[in-house]
Amino acid sequence: MKAAQQNHSSRFALVLVIITLCFATFALAGPPLICHAFEIGQAHSLPLASNSWNLSGSENYNTKNLANDTLEILQPDTPVLVRMETLRRATLYARRDPLAAKALLAKLHARATSAESSGHPDALAWFDAGYLVETYKQWLGQNLPHMTDGMRMDPNPAEGVDGYAMIKKAIELRGAALKGDDAQMEFAAALITLSGPREEHAQHAQKAIAGAKTDTQLAQNLATHFMGPKDPTVSEMLANK
Repeated sequence: MKAAQQNHSSRFALVLVIITLCFATFALAGPPLICHAFEIGQAHSLPLASNSWNLSGSENYNTKNLANDTLEILQPDTPVLVRMETLRRATLYARRDPLAAKALLAKLHARATSAESSGHPDALAWFDAGYLVETYKQWLGQNLPHMTDGMRMDPNPAEGVDGYAMIKKAIELRGAALKGDDAQMEFAAALITLSGPREEHAQHAQKAIAGAKTDTQLAQNLATHFMGPKDPTVSEMLANK
């Protein structure tokens, strides 16, 4: 009974910290890769508890399966927005399990570099690795207590890694393949660059907003409010930065 109460208290404390972090950093538009759940409709992703706030994961999820489950979802035909939401959820779980966090990042990076070495660079693989790096920086990189054991978190496995550079590489590869912009990747890059570089952020935001004219799901994400009805929509936040 005592253990159950402690687990409940730990889960409550974690959610409270997440809420506090989001509101405390909202003036800096962040952490946007964590605090804003992406609209993906009925697409398959990592599990979330049905009765929980959108920042908490499923209490019964086994984080030992995180790397394999995430890679299974990140197939070549998986839309970028679904990849973004999946990696957001993966990061929430990764904070609870440092070994799972390292394993996931290692597998995504190895997948990208392996394709590159074989002479068949994979835009989506580079995107996944880079996006996870930047998401880790926004969540695992925060100097907060580890709510599951009272100890501070292990060093962020993404520390010192330039995820944005990987995403720019992915955008370039994707653009060459599509002979045009991938608006969903541009959307991801616009969120990552909210704090700068300003010129690059503006370019990404413009391309994402322009692409939403023919992308219903992207348009839906741009039209959602960041955290609540009194907050600006995502498109307003991107355009006014």
